[in-house]
Amino acid sequence: MSTTNLNDELTNKVLAFLGIKKRVPATLPTLEKLLAAYYRTVPWESVFRIVRRADNPAPRWPEQFWQETMAQGAGGTCFESNYAFFALLQTLGYEGYLTINNMRESIGCHTASVIVLDGQKWLVDVGIPLYALLPISSRGVMHRRSPFLQYAVRPSGQATYQIEQRPHPKPVVFTLIDEPVDDATYRAATENDYGENGLFLDFVIINKVINNQQWRFNMAERPWVLNRFDWGQRFDTVLVGDVATSVALHFGMDTAVVQRAFALTQHNYPN
Repeated sequence: MSTTNLNDELTNKVLAFLGIKKRVPATLPTLEKLLAAYYRTVPWESVFRIVRRADNPAPRWPEQFWQETMAQGAGGTCFESNYAFFALLQTLGYEGYLTINNMRESIGCHTASVIVLDGQKWLVDVGIPLYALLPISSRGVMHRRSPFLQYAVRPSGQATYQIEQRPHPKPVVFTLIDEPVDDATYRAATENDYGENGLFLDFVIINKVINNQQWRFNMAERPWVLNRFDWGQRFDTVLVGDVATSVALHFGMDTAVVQRAFALTQHNYPN
């Protein structure tokens, strides 16, 4: 994998932004700390992609991704976010590869990283996100618990695994295809995700862990409310005033960018 590494200055800034005080050896506990810091700091969101596509329909590669994250509270969906996080991990000395996977009937629509430590493969996915590192083994089902969900990695064929989550209304998350994707192929797929068939470009959706709670806003669901999830239970909070502004403030994102994303898409899903 030839993903571009981050330079030292940017790496140090990203680590500080994530609350990691200094570079430490590439170990499993460090990887767990990095993952937890990421999903508590960086949202999974479509806002910045929607605005980017309107202005310049080209991917935000890792350097731009991280700069926007630190300056404007940006995040991304799976292609950009997993690529940026993998670039950070690779810079920190982790070894592994990126994958392109299937999600139910949708082929090649979801990405994830596989990191190899002491001969064990670990699934790392900030593009859902998965809230735990998941061990991969062809010998049988592997289980792992996160602060929010329980996960299973179930072998389902040659180099394929069903990633499952419970309690959740959609227990099958995606099908992992455990095959390395070279950098050129991954970048081409990321560029295609800004094209006519790109995902999450027609509505605002945001997920982020805030104060150790899972929060979501989904423009495609009406009426517009904030959703909080707690082990399979959903609690809704009514939004008052200007919804775009309220959403931006709640998730810590640049208000002007969120307002523009609403203006570009809300005709598709009027409240």
